[in-house]
Amino acid sequence: MATSEPRRSTLGMLLLALLMEAPMHPYRMQQMIKERGQDQLVNVAQRNSVYQALDRLVRDGLARAASTTREAGRPERTVYEITDEGDATMKRWLAAALPTPAREFPEFPAALAFIAAMTPSLVRDLLAQRAEAQATRVAAIREAAPPGLPRLFLIEDEYRAAMLTAEIAWLRGVVADLDAGTLTWDRELIATTLEEFG
Repeated sequence: MATSEPRRSTLGMLLLALLMEAPMHPYRMQQMIKERGQDQLVNVAQRNSVYQALDRLVRDGLARAASTTREAGRPERTVYEITDEGDATMKRWLAAALPTPAREFPEFPAALAFIAAMTPSLVRDLLAQRAEAQATRVAAIREAAPPGLPRLFLIEDEYRAAMLTAEIAWLRGVVADLDAGTLTWDRELIATTLEEFG
């Protein structure tokens, strides 16, 4: 068993949550993540990522091999289960993640920091495209919600839709400002501003 708190990861949390439901093998975990749309929360495009994260959980004493199964014509599969330490750690991770904003480094705000490298009209077109793409994502989230499923099981989708909706409103506001000319720039303005504030 690990002597210090294992490093928290979103994928590790998701795998522990699945193991809290029932023992299962990694391939089934990956299937369930995709079936539930939770592949929007974690990157499981490579099956290897689930196996690597699960190996780390086992090394940290949070999960363990429970049994092996073999179906006809299939390779042997190891079924994993959560340990008592894994259950306790998952609860500590949730208690830490829910109230405290994490330092995240998404690509989009970084790209916004450098829009002056392009023309306002190009930025306007690109942000309008992003707004439409995000609107499509919100629609897909809402369409994927099974009717009658309790809100508890849709709460992360509700959050994602709310964040995307806020982003869409912001994007459309910036596009409107670019259209109106209230947000604009040119090389001379940039140079003057850098001299003044640099």
